[in-house]
Amino acid sequence: MGSERAEADAAARGLEIEIVERGPAGSLDEAAALLGVSPREIVKTLVVKGKDGYWFALVPGDRQISWPKLRAAIGVNKLQLPPAEQALEATGYERGTIVPLGSTTAWPVFADASISGRIAVGAGRHGASLLVDAAALIRSLDATVADICADPEG
Repeated sequence: MGSERAEADAAARGLEIEIVERGPAGSLDEAAALLGVSPREIVKTLVVKGKDGYWFALVPGDRQISWPKLRAAIGVNKLQLPPAEQALEATGYERGTIVPLGSTTAWPVFADASISGRIAVGAGRHGASLLVDAAALIRSLDATVADICADPEG
């Protein structure tokens, strides 16, 4: 249950996706190994909350969000990660499974500019991932592409 909404939304958008059963993963590296991809190809969907609502932020798995950059991109002074219950209420998905596709509310999406190629995102349920072309996903969601990640260390 859960991935049906994502699949139906993708179909309505004409977006080609593949749902892959990967089983449980205890870490980003473990999930990447199960999927046969690099950690940067797993894209986290973060739900962020501001005074006037919610937004989705798409961030490569091996990067961290830059709160100042995301606030500037959205045009707000304050953002936070809501508690898991609020994220579930806002999207219909549990934390760790969240994907903008099929969300109970179509919140605006901000995607980090470094996201490209074939990526894995949440599939709406635990133990599965949704594989999709990043550019096609971003286009279908009418996402704003911006530099929203902290600079990599090193």
